[in-house]
Amino acid sequence: MFGTIKRAIAGLFSGKDTDAAQGLTEEQIQTEFKKRYHHFKLLLTANKKALEIMSEMEEALNGRRAFGMAFIRAHSTAASVNVYKIVEHLNAIAPGKYAALYNSIKDIQRRIGECWHHGGDDEASALVVPLGQAGRDLADQVGGKMAGLGEIVRRTGLPVPPGFAVTARAYRRLMEENDLKDEINRLLQTAGPDDQRNLLILSSQIRNRITDADVPADVAEAIQAAYKAMCAPLGGPVPVSLRSSALGEDEAGQTFAGQFSSKLNVAPDDILQSYKEVLASKYSPQAMTYRLNKGIPDEDVAMCVGVMAMVEAAAGGVIYSRNPLDIRDDAIRIHSALGLPKSVVDGSVATDEFVVRRGEPPVLAERHIRQKDQVFVCLPGEGVCRTETAGDRAGAPSITDGQALSLARAAVKLEAMYGAPVDVEWAVDAAGDITFLQCRELVQLPGGAADRPRRVHGEPLLADGVTASPGVGCGPVCVVRREADLLRFPRGGVLVAGEAMPRYASVIDRAAAIVTEKGGAAGHLANVAREFRVPALMAVPGATALLAQDAEVTVDADGRAVYPGRLQELLDAWEAERQPAPERQTPMHAILRRVMDQITPLHLIDPNVPEFAPENCRTLHDITRFCHEKSVTEMFTFGQEFHFSKRAAKQLKYKGTAMKWWFINLDDGFTHDVPGQYVKLEEICSIPVGALWDGIIAIPWQGPPPMDGRGFMSIIAQASTNPHLEAAAHSSFAERNYFMVSHNYLCLSSRFGFHFCTVEALVGDRPQENYVSFQFKGGAAEFSRRRRRAEFVAEILEIRGFTVEVSEDASFARISAGPQEEMLTALKVIGYMLMHTRQLDMIMHNEAMVQSYKRKILDDLVTVAGLPGREMPACPAKPAEEAMETAI
Repeated sequence: MFGTIKRAIAGLFSGKDTDAAQGLTEEQIQTEFKKRYHHFKLLLTANKKALEIMSEMEEALNGRRAFGMAFIRAHSTAASVNVYKIVEHLNAIAPGKYAALYNSIKDIQRRIGECWHHGGDDEASALVVPLGQAGRDLADQVGGKMAGLGEIVRRTGLPVPPGFAVTARAYRRLMEENDLKDEINRLLQTAGPDDQRNLLILSSQIRNRITDADVPADVAEAIQAAYKAMCAPLGGPVPVSLRSSALGEDEAGQTFAGQFSSKLNVAPDDILQSYKEVLASKYSPQAMTYRLNKGIPDEDVAMCVGVMAMVEAAAGGVIYSRNPLDIRDDAIRIHSALGLPKSVVDGSVATDEFVVRRGEPPVLAERHIRQKDQVFVCLPGEGVCRTETAGDRAGAPSITDGQALSLARAAVKLEAMYGAPVDVEWAVDAAGDITFLQCRELVQLPGGAADRPRRVHGEPLLADGVTASPGVGCGPVCVVRREADLLRFPRGGVLVAGEAMPRYASVIDRAAAIVTEKGGAAGHLANVAREFRVPALMAVPGATALLAQDAEVTVDADGRAVYPGRLQELLDAWEAERQPAPERQTPMHAILRRVMDQITPLHLIDPNVPEFAPENCRTLHDITRFCHEKSVTEMFTFGQEFHFSKRAAKQLKYKGTAMKWWFINLDDGFTHDVPGQYVKLEEICSIPVGALWDGIIAIPWQGPPPMDGRGFMSIIAQASTNPHLEAAAHSSFAERNYFMVSHNYLCLSSRFGFHFCTVEALVGDRPQENYVSFQFKGGAAEFSRRRRRAEFVAEILEIRGFTVEVSEDASFARISAGPQEEMLTALKVIGYMLMHTRQLDMIMHNEAMVQSYKRKILDDLVTVAGLPGREMPACPAKPAEEAMETAI
């Protein structure tokens, strides 16, 4: 930029009067300039917005915020739109001169679109797959859950209900034939899940569209044919269960536990409608929240469905082949309840727990039998219902000791098949026969609560219960009794509920802790809480009555207690011992990284090389850099074309003395139309100029530092031999400092002797647009001294809060997106540095002197930064219409 501005200004004030050649009147020239400046301001606004969007994307990539494809699409689109605006405004400033940029941006946008694309060609795959053929090798067609069951059938011989999988291809056929893909993307884009209310509305809209869709004829025929084939060995039609088996479901670290629907005891005539309802559950509030926080793209979750013969369970539940709360505990834990296993996984009842030690034979080490007051059973025709448990049956064991040992042996076999600990859902029918309904890898946490002494911190509000997810959390109580209560769930709240319902996972990303009256460590909500590291205490009687709405409490899930208020000591102790969360590198991060490879890298650095050209803009950032550089140049060269100095360049007269500072008023930088060749400081109403000038005059310059012989000779040698140093030659550029100003904008090109610098600033009432940029280059000493001086300047500015970079003998510093006061302080610092870093390159090999000057400058800057801001004169009033146009 230094060379570009030098060449532009050298021609700008060359003295050639070309007005007659242009054939334009004074009024036409002023109108043309105002038009160009208008586009220049809009270009700067679009440039700031584009860089702000890129910064937000960088923060998402490197931080721990959750984001989905809606964020990636919206931000990459917004970045493209603003960069396109930049190109439009540059071509308005210099009509047709940079038209080649349109091809560059079009190519970049095409590559960004390719990064969005998901979903492969599955035309060769089947619409349905029999369960006996559905192993892990078909996981991308039948989903994780059905692939796991198929593997059990193939490799273990353990009993699994007969059935089949409706594949990802069938799901995509339904979406395509009903034109749902684009419609859902539109809804996700325009009504992203910013809050719980939006999430519920969005979920309802999408699910309704799917359940109202038509099942394609070929898909319906394939499902009906597979059902008949399944029933043939069974002697006739049977009711079925339909279970979700989404791609990626049941994988380690992303189980989707309880996030999708299962349809139980479905009659043959209702299979197709139930199939659509399971597909629609992909967009349940809890599933959408889960994907968002796990960084899983919507396109990656094609919904497969398992259709299996219904098992009328007398008892059912979940086996953990090892302790999910302690990686060192290899005991097998069996959680069971009467009736369908739905009671266990939904967290709607207390569950029996059997602990089996490994060995041959296995040993039943513990039995915890609880009051099971409710039971889910199949209705005679279709559907299931929850009923009260009668009499002594509620307190009786749900399974026998022998069945518990049989389940433990099966768990060991399944663990060997997976090569990892497993989480298994099972059922026992009235005849005592065991059937396995699901098997997935178990997520274990590093340490167990059992090994830590129980912490007592005063009188708890509640005690006991079951540790479903370890840890300590604190926040206001939010009692949830119905789904509508989730709408008011606060970020950082403690969810308190009667049952541990899976749908409560829709606020898991906001919850500090979970407390429920029912449920246990085997439920879906407990699984999700462990995945998200949210402390959860379950099976705590009376929690909804004893914990007051909005009261702040501390939940100690390990110590199985809830305390009033905030117990910082307990929170600190947990923070000290907790294991760090794994590094967040989700599939969504990978997509964002690919998108950002087309947006943020900067390849165009040096504007003085031939490669600095539109055809070499490979990213959106390259285009912003190119356009910003050229826009400044074009604004200067406009003056060259129209001998602009006669009309706009005014020399500063300060306290009666003409200074070597020239001001070009871009729009509203002067208080009024200033006649003649001079302008007074009090006639300049540019906010950034005032702050910069305060820094320049704050502390008088004491002259150059004492010269040592080596430093002096170095400067003499460089000045006499280096052809690029032109300060000795007589030129207006070597003697003058030029400001382009408006009320909120400043662009300074300055040269003191051999040193070049530019200052650019935009300072106003909108912090997100504010910035101060400073570039410093040059010197007359040899390179090593110039380099050290550049580093010296960078070190000081970094201490003062600037983001800095040193390249060769140049320093680049920037501070942005701050309030007006912060920007004005930064400009004072820059003003001081302009005056007080002159000729320091000749002492840069004397480290003692370097450190002495560094201490002095830093001390001075404390004083400079604390100076009160000057009262700026008022700018000329604009008509309302023009003011609005400028703001836009």
